[in-house]
Amino acid sequence: MENQEQQTSAANVLTQAIATKLDYLSTLQAAVQRGDDRQVYELLDRARYYQEIKQTRAKRSVNHLEELVDNIHPQISHYLSDRLIDYLGHIYPFFYYEEYTTGRFHIYFGNWWDRRLFGELDVVNVQFNFDQTEFDKLRRSFELEAQHQRLNTAKIEAISSESEKLQKLMDAQPVRDNEKTKLREQLKENSQKSGMPWESGKIKDERQGIIDQLTKLADEDEQALNAHKTIKANDDQILVLSKEDTILNYEKQSIREAFDDFEHFQARNQSLYADYLNSLVGKSSSEGGVNVDD
Repeated sequence: MENQEQQTSAANVLTQAIATKLDYLSTLQAAVQRGDDRQVYELLDRARYYQEIKQTRAKRSVNHLEELVDNIHPQISHYLSDRLIDYLGHIYPFFYYEEYTTGRFHIYFGNWWDRRLFGELDVVNVQFNFDQTEFDKLRRSFELEAQHQRLNTAKIEAISSESEKLQKLMDAQPVRDNEKTKLREQLKENSQKSGMPWESGKIKDERQGIIDQLTKLADEDEQALNAHKTIKANDDQILVLSKEDTILNYEKQSIREAFDDFEHFQARNQSLYADYLNSLVGKSSSEGGVNVDD
């Protein structure tokens, strides 16, 4: 009798657990069918929803119901993307999105030539996952404006300085040739010198000094020989860096037009989840959420 009661109790617990999962899935299905994106987001992450939207703490579900749909996040993301991207288009008019596979979206900054791949849009979590390198370039570019510099100013100046030195080496070739002729004559004279034993050390030092000067001039000749190719490579690199500075200027101008400054842009990124879901509240056909307790 006791075993039968235990079995009945276990069956009731299991039945209730299954019913809870089925209720969660049916509620999610109903929300999708009536286009209630707000409730879909609530069901996907109740703890975050209650904290950021209702400003309260949700009861922790030991059933981890959200995990029931982990394997269909791409389909959920694809479904939720239309309304979210339409909303983002008004807030971030300079961002463009490409669904490169189901439910995953690349972010491009701008619609101009050489626009940058700037990261990814996480639709399910309503957040931007910016490429950290590209984002840091933009942030640094804003910071350098206070110094009246662009991101690549220092690099371009260093490369230009190198090219100027190489050009001077090329221009100085006739001077080096004359100097080498004189040094070879001195070397010839040195080899013909003879003197007392105590003078031999001085003659050797003089010879070594001449050889050192000729070696230095030969090194400069070799640098000058490759200088044209290096200067061309430097010019190409400066062009790339200058283009990047131009693109960054377009991006900064776009951010200023939409947010005034980089700080407000950052702040809006941080509040995007709450801002978007609050914008959905008045558009939902039902404000009720699934009631799944511990």
